[in-house]
Amino acid sequence: MKKITWLLPLVCTTLFVDAQKKSDRKTLSNLQTHVTYLCSDKLEGRQTGAPGEQLAAAYLSSQLEQIGISPKGDNGFLQTFTIREGREPDNCTLTLNHEKLVSGKQFIPLPFSAGKNAKGEVLPAVNEPDNIWLINAAEIEADPHKSNMGQYLRETQVAAKSGASAVIFYNGRETPEEVNSWHKQNVKSTSIPAVWVNSDISRILAKDDANAFQIDMKVAFKPVKITGTNVIGFIDNKAPKTVIIGAHYDHLGKGGGADDNASGTAALLELARMLKSGRFKNHNFVIIAFSGKEEGLAGSSWFTTHSEGIDLSQVNYMINLDIVGDLNAARGLQIGGTSSYTGWPEVIGSVAAKDIRVVYDANNTSESDHTSFYKKNIPVLYFYTNAHKSIPEAEDNPDKINYDGTLTVIKLVYDIISKTDNMEKLAFNSTTASK
Repeated sequence: MKKITWLLPLVCTTLFVDAQKKSDRKTLSNLQTHVTYLCSDKLEGRQTGAPGEQLAAAYLSSQLEQIGISPKGDNGFLQTFTIREGREPDNCTLTLNHEKLVSGKQFIPLPFSAGKNAKGEVLPAVNEPDNIWLINAAEIEADPHKSNMGQYLRETQVAAKSGASAVIFYNGRETPEEVNSWHKQNVKSTSIPAVWVNSDISRILAKDDANAFQIDMKVAFKPVKITGTNVIGFIDNKAPKTVIIGAHYDHLGKGGGADDNASGTAALLELARMLKSGRFKNHNFVIIAFSGKEEGLAGSSWFTTHSEGIDLSQVNYMINLDIVGDLNAARGLQIGGTSSYTGWPEVIGSVAAKDIRVVYDANNTSESDHTSFYKKNIPVLYFYTNAHKSIPEAEDNPDKINYDGTLTVIKLVYDIISKTDNMEKLAFNSTTASK
């Protein structure tokens, strides 16, 4: 019996360690699966409003459903919101000396352009009434109070008042990508067409020995409505308080976006799985995968003003996981928002492992989705590991993720939630809100 008495603790300890390792292996495997799918080519960078975003939303919904989490969106797990309504170029043409230019690359209609046609024989440096004007962007007097697009708008308005039938801007310093991005802005249209041409076409228009140019242009637009989709799940423990845990899943529409922010989204799913099987009595949990973070926090801002079915006054705090796949021992784990509740450093310090270097950032309004909740006087925490973008955009792929480090972040967040479960509702530190 004495021998058995000594063996029992050892056996129990071994079983516990093995079970713990098995649980960790499952989490690590799931993290890799989530990140790999979210970064797959068919999702095309998960840009808000694009087909890839919808594929990602469907995947996240199915994962939450498999975990056994209840839907809390407007349509199942989904909450759709409008990013913007406006217009974009449609079937535009521009010929220069009877050569057709490529729309969107060699020439781009400006957002404020009128949808009209213009045609003429244009002499360089001669601005004739009722004809197309060529405007050298390099010679426009800079206005520190206006953006490049704003200066083009001003020059177009002046040209229109002077009788120009259209304007073409050349020698601009912008890239086609930058000019195309201007169409995200809603700008009142002018009375004449206005287009921008790239550097190759600019060289032709700027030649010293250039003769008259035969120009024929057609500018047209179509209405567009860009929408985003949040994915929302709910763990109802019939508790008086609620914790919101979120991560944005949208990316910029380029590259894999593994760290930014498939890593945070994958961590969110695994936390949801752990919380669903946990034994928390004093908190309900809202799990939100936000879209529109790269569109000015559109998804989180929409949720905080359209949270039907979730009483924000009962929310204890919000945790935001944004770029958590690059934990580095020297750089440490950055945790922002720690001044939103004065007790955060004590809570975190009591559960953080000694081998984790935690860097506290009191800033509550760093450009991420927790800001939307902070503005509603809700305490927040913001977890991130890649403050200096140590993974370049072009290399932000699944094989660059520190999955063990991501697991470390998940466990710390879980322990923080566990620590606060029996605490009184956290008091929002209003003194920081006025700063």
